[in-house]
Amino acid sequence: MDVIATQDLKILITGGASGIGAATARLLAGEGAQVLIADVQDDAGNALAEELGARVRYRHLDVVSVTDWEQAIAFAEAEFGGLNALFNNAGVVGFSGAENSSPQEFKRVTDINLYGVFLGIHCVTPALKKAGGGAIINTSSTAGLQGYGGLAGYVASKWGVRGLTKAAALDLAPYNIRVLSLHPGPIRTAMTDGLPDNIAQAQPIPRFGEALEVARMARFMLTEATYSTGSEFVIDGGAVTGQVLSWADE
Repeated sequence: MDVIATQDLKILITGGASGIGAATARLLAGEGAQVLIADVQDDAGNALAEELGARVRYRHLDVVSVTDWEQAIAFAEAEFGGLNALFNNAGVVGFSGAENSSPQEFKRVTDINLYGVFLGIHCVTPALKKAGGGAIINTSSTAGLQGYGGLAGYVASKWGVRGLTKAAALDLAPYNIRVLSLHPGPIRTAMTDGLPDNIAQAQPIPRFGEALEVARMARFMLTEATYSTGSEFVIDGGAVTGQVLSWADE
């Protein structure tokens, strides 16, 4: 299959008002895509849509609300004449482990990070079928590839996103819909504010990634990775490859 031109994308991006979502909206809109920024940060989302111009809209979307999903998708179809891509990017982190996480906190994290992704896939599929196919990117994490202490709900949700992606890829393949998971490592966003800089020092690429680098990966997944579905795209500075130890150079 030929690559898909960015200007042919009609995409809904959750968590689109900031961080990776905002960087992706900027990149795609700058290359001609029609973008619906969806978020609960209404002021930031409206401001970004206004900044990016006539091909961009904003819509309030709480990813755990079926009604919000249905209304946002209907809005995108009306504004853009269809929808052929979804970036399920909204997410939260909870810094608590299996023992000290409250049941309420664990549920909050898994509801947004996993149930919200399921709702996105479930609700957008009819629109993608009408478009003749399309692509769905689900943001997982390196925490969907390995475990981390003190992040029980986050790790559980991101492994769930990874598995859900594979199941949905099989379910939706007959409709020409590709479903992919994106696995960022430490990326410089509001979510990682407060993490020490040295958290990335032992990686092969010893720095935090930038949101634009992840946005470029997302663009590749949407437009050029046309022979991939159910696949994991890792952008982590080599974090899950292993640590670079000081004695390795001796």
